[in-house]
Amino acid sequence: MKTQTKAELDKTKKWNKIQKITPFLWFDNQTEEAVNFYVLVFKNSKIKITTRYGEEGAKFTGIPENSVMTMAFQIEGQNFVAINGGPVFQINPTISFFVNCETIQKIDRLWGKLSENGTVMMELDSYPFAEKYGWIQDKYGVSWQLILPEREQKIVPCFMFSGDQHKKAEEAINFYTSIFSDSKIIQLERYGKEVGPEGAVVHCKFTLNGQEFIAMDSHENMGMNFNPAISMVVNCETQDEIDFYWDKLTEGGLEGAQQCGWLQDKFGVSWQIVPTVLGELLSHPDKGGNAMQAMLQMKKLDIKMLQDAVNQ
Repeated sequence: MKTQTKAELDKTKKWNKIQKITPFLWFDNQTEEAVNFYVLVFKNSKIKITTRYGEEGAKFTGIPENSVMTMAFQIEGQNFVAINGGPVFQINPTISFFVNCETIQKIDRLWGKLSENGTVMMELDSYPFAEKYGWIQDKYGVSWQLILPEREQKIVPCFMFSGDQHKKAEEAINFYTSIFSDSKIIQLERYGKEVGPEGAVVHCKFTLNGQEFIAMDSHENMGMNFNPAISMVVNCETQDEIDFYWDKLTEGGLEGAQQCGWLQDKFGVSWQIVPTVLGELLSHPDKGGNAMQAMLQMKKLDIKMLQDAVNQ
């Protein structure tokens, strides 16, 4: 890993402060291997925290005690979390990650690494919308859209509305930007009659809480829908925040579809509404199992109940 310059460190600190929303990747039993791969491939990368299954978590999931549960990591300044959750969900390209590259050499290097045993969605080439662009699904199932030129936010999550959600991108963008503060639509392009489906979103850049996201309607109906294999964690400081985001994002959605702070919104996108203190409570040396047991009984997370479980 390359040593960061002061300017890069300052930019990383700034980005960490504003990253309210963290992508969360669900793997079967590949988290450690996948995270080590990503940290090796991307610059400005590191593994931050690794948690392991305790007695309660192992009992609930059937995954061996003391095996890796989650890994929090950072690549190109973007925070991620990955979990070994078992073969319940499978990652698909409805949520992918744009990688904004500053040079042709970098995009070529990343393509070479990410394409090893992967699946090409769009060949790395010159296109009318980019000097160089390619879309690859790596060997772990995660999709990356590599593009020139560089932007300040190197990695940007992208929602692709396909299957049952086809042509709902604009509605979803308006929904999300109405919920999160410091949010706006930066650029929105629609299909015309010549290409179609007319009016659907070709490409939209927007921000949520100052973080950049992309949304698009699939040019062709790929028959895929969003699923919990990739979710978005909303990090909340207070119970009021948890209540607010839970109530807003469950409107028309499925709050009971999962436990432990998970929900699916009305477009099928999965979110986790999580208190920032959760990691500290779950990793408590003596009472972490109590916090885990309490969390497993909840749908919407309750900070006081989690703290009481540790303090009892």
